[in-house]
Amino acid sequence: MNHKIKDMTLVALFAALTAVGAFIKIPIPFVPFTLQFFFCAFAGILLGARLGMLSQIVYVVVGLSGVPVFTQGGGPSYIFQPSFGYLIGFIAGAYVIGKVSERFKALNLKNALISILSGLFVIYLLGVPYLYMIYNFYLNDTKSLWWAVYWGFLTCVGGDIVLSVIVSTTACRIIPILRKTGLIKTVS
Repeated sequence: MNHKIKDMTLVALFAALTAVGAFIKIPIPFVPFTLQFFFCAFAGILLGARLGMLSQIVYVVVGLSGVPVFTQGGGPSYIFQPSFGYLIGFIAGAYVIGKVSERFKALNLKNALISILSGLFVIYLLGVPYLYMIYNFYLNDTKSLWWAVYWGFLTCVGGDIVLSVIVSTTACRIIPILRKTGLIKTVS
């Protein structure tokens, strides 16, 4: 298969999987816990920095164009949703996951987990301040920074760590298989 066609197909697949992950959610107040990060992490570790990031850019652009692929719909006005910072975080997070994993000489559980947790850190680093700023400066609903950390980080991070372990474990098993088939070519 032509490399460009294969790459475009994988990017589209992970964009679609991230969209599906938006609808697999546990409703908690303010920021729902979803499986978007699960597929974002897989995109980064399997596709690498460039293609993983591109898959998340495609996902966000599709949502901003009006297709209801985000947890609460879509459209350009979604940038004013308190959870939009996490969507930007998925773009950066997939890139970081791919970039960190590409720097390791060997793929093992520890290296995969370090890569994925690095990306998760970036997602929260972008998502929590955005949550705080939208509530305080756009919605005029005064919230403390502690409130944003509690609802935007502490309520979800445990589940995301579990997902990180699942993705790391799975990636260590399937990457060698996918590499043999020629489907991916990341991490040695």
